[in-house]
Amino acid sequence: MHKDEIIALTGEKDACPSDKFSRRKFFGTAAMAAAGTVLAPRLIGQEKAQGEKPPAPAGIKTNIDEIRAIPRTAASLPGRYPGKVVRVATGPNPVGRPIDGARVRREVEAGMAELTGEKDMGRAWAQFAGPGDVVGIKVNPIGGSLLSTKPEVVDAVIAGLLAAGVGKGNIVIWDRRLFQLAEAGFTPERFPGIRILGTEMKGPNGEFYDDKGELWAKDNIDRQAPPYVAEVEQKYDKELLGFMLNAGTSSYFSKIVTTTVTRIVNLPVLKNAGATVTCCLKNLSYGSISNTSRLHKLWTKSVVEPVAFPALRDKVVLNIVDGLQACYDGGPGANAKFIYDANLLLLGTDPVAVDAVAHDAIIRERIARGTQQAEDPRRRSSEFLALAESLGLGVAAREKITIREAAV
Repeated sequence: MHKDEIIALTGEKDACPSDKFSRRKFFGTAAMAAAGTVLAPRLIGQEKAQGEKPPAPAGIKTNIDEIRAIPRTAASLPGRYPGKVVRVATGPNPVGRPIDGARVRREVEAGMAELTGEKDMGRAWAQFAGPGDVVGIKVNPIGGSLLSTKPEVVDAVIAGLLAAGVGKGNIVIWDRRLFQLAEAGFTPERFPGIRILGTEMKGPNGEFYDDKGELWAKDNIDRQAPPYVAEVEQKYDKELLGFMLNAGTSSYFSKIVTTTVTRIVNLPVLKNAGATVTCCLKNLSYGSISNTSRLHKLWTKSVVEPVAFPALRDKVVLNIVDGLQACYDGGPGANAKFIYDANLLLLGTDPVAVDAVAHDAIIRERIARGTQQAEDPRRRSSEFLALAESLGLGVAAREKITIREAAV
């Protein structure tokens, strides 16, 4: 592999001093990273099965009370606009057809103007990041080319960050799995000058393990920062361990969120997980930590509690839900027969309020299409939102959420 290809992915040349990633750990090109796709169906299938009936937040103990004792900062969630959600009705985005990038940019700008009260995009985005920041754009690439965060939405975010004075070299597109980023179109060729990072990956030998039998990505998780501890374990075979990075009762945070970025812009996709949603909170939590397979046994807690850790709680400044296309069933993976032209963007600093609006939109769609008859009167599908509100991450009570419509 050429040295310049390595630099394009690692950002080591002229990198921010806070970037602790080594060239050895983040070297893969799209072709090499694609070698990791073997287990994708297995992992997605597992998430679908576990996500059908989220269990109640009880029984399994975690270390969340210790983390809650860590003092909050002025930047902590729910951010500058608690309980406020901006809804943008977009132009048509027919499934399988090209997305109009220029139009999407205007739509994102309209949403930002409504959220911030600033028509000038430089001033609007400056509320969330500036020249001194390294901004991580957290995308959701699990659906590949079928249903992932649209690159055109990312283009609009990058344009806003540049207008706010963030240097191009200080913008990072990231997710936990490098190979999925490439499959969803997030490559150095598509985003020149932007660092593209993942936590889990295979090496140049096409394997998770080097010639010493060590995981190539083992140092990409931060064992010095407080891990998310949950008293539940799962045994992994050698191959699956490459996607988990460690077993045991601890889930470690990626160094992307602990040491590389100073601000996070969260770009989840509007999609279901059974009769609930996998949106802002899930994109952040499961996208940032290791050893997640075991956590489906405490879905309600594990979707929310990692977001209360400082690495996320104090760095996530904005959420923009990509609902240009969405799925009402079959999530969190992508099944073409359940994908529809939702024509929607949701913006807010409060991930709980945004998830509440997203949840209700998905439930309405499921009922309208006959996928379910009515919402569960016990509102089990919203339990994770109530838990998030109790942890101070945002507003879940619908009567306390303000929804504003943005005119494009």
